[in-house]
Amino acid sequence: MREYARGVAGGLLFSLPLLYTMEVWWAGFTSHPWRLAAYVAATFALLIGYNHLLGLRRDTCFSEVVIDSVEEMGLGLLVALLILWLLGRVTLGMPLEEAAGKVVIEAMTVAVGVSVGTAQLGAGDGEQDKGVSGGGGAAGGFGGQLVVSLCGAVLFAANVAPTEEIVMLAVEISAWRLLGLALLSLGLAALILYYSEFAGSHRHVRFDRHHDVLVGTVVTYAVALAASAAILLFFGRFDEQAWATCVAQTVVLGVAATLGASAGRLLLQ
Repeated sequence: MREYARGVAGGLLFSLPLLYTMEVWWAGFTSHPWRLAAYVAATFALLIGYNHLLGLRRDTCFSEVVIDSVEEMGLGLLVALLILWLLGRVTLGMPLEEAAGKVVIEAMTVAVGVSVGTAQLGAGDGEQDKGVSGGGGAAGGFGGQLVVSLCGAVLFAANVAPTEEIVMLAVEISAWRLLGLALLSLGLAALILYYSEFAGSHRHVRFDRHHDVLVGTVVTYAVALAASAAILLFFGRFDEQAWATCVAQTVVLGVAATLGASAGRLLLQ
């Protein structure tokens, strides 16, 4: 389960900007099915090659490599479907061909990210031994961790904030999907920081009690929302917009910012 958790985090870390990109959505339902099939086959071959040469378990037989690649492809499809549904880009009333095309073309990049995240973003044994009281030796204390989280949030959110897609999604999205995005962001923060043995977690995250998980997750999400709002304000995305649209933009961008705040807190140190 920790491998799957790191895979989900890695898949989103490496592919989230594409999940927010209108041109990729269009390519999903304008591409010929044979071109999509070739894309899937090429991605699957890439996953097999990566897992065989650089994957998590390099001493396994070829059949296990194939199984790992199938799992990563499936996880990529599920993650892409969930994000596109929460963003309202895939709906129940949409033609099956259009929905499948969008999910497939997004999922291939997610699947590669899943493979890399599973293999490369875990904490090694040496790092686990360095943990002091579940990460009590975090550099800079609470204030330092806030600064690092803010840096990570800005790095990720700034890549997406200037695009028209954020405004479009915010205008079209429903309140229930916004709530789903907020819960997804909180879940990703907790997953990356506390439950997936992500690289750096044993050194930089305190985890003595479940209270630490709640506080750390909420604070990380608050930093992500603050960074999102500040960046959107800087790029003029709040100008002449209703307050509800401003809130929706912040929550939509908050998914990317939360990934940056949580993963960046571990990887930037």
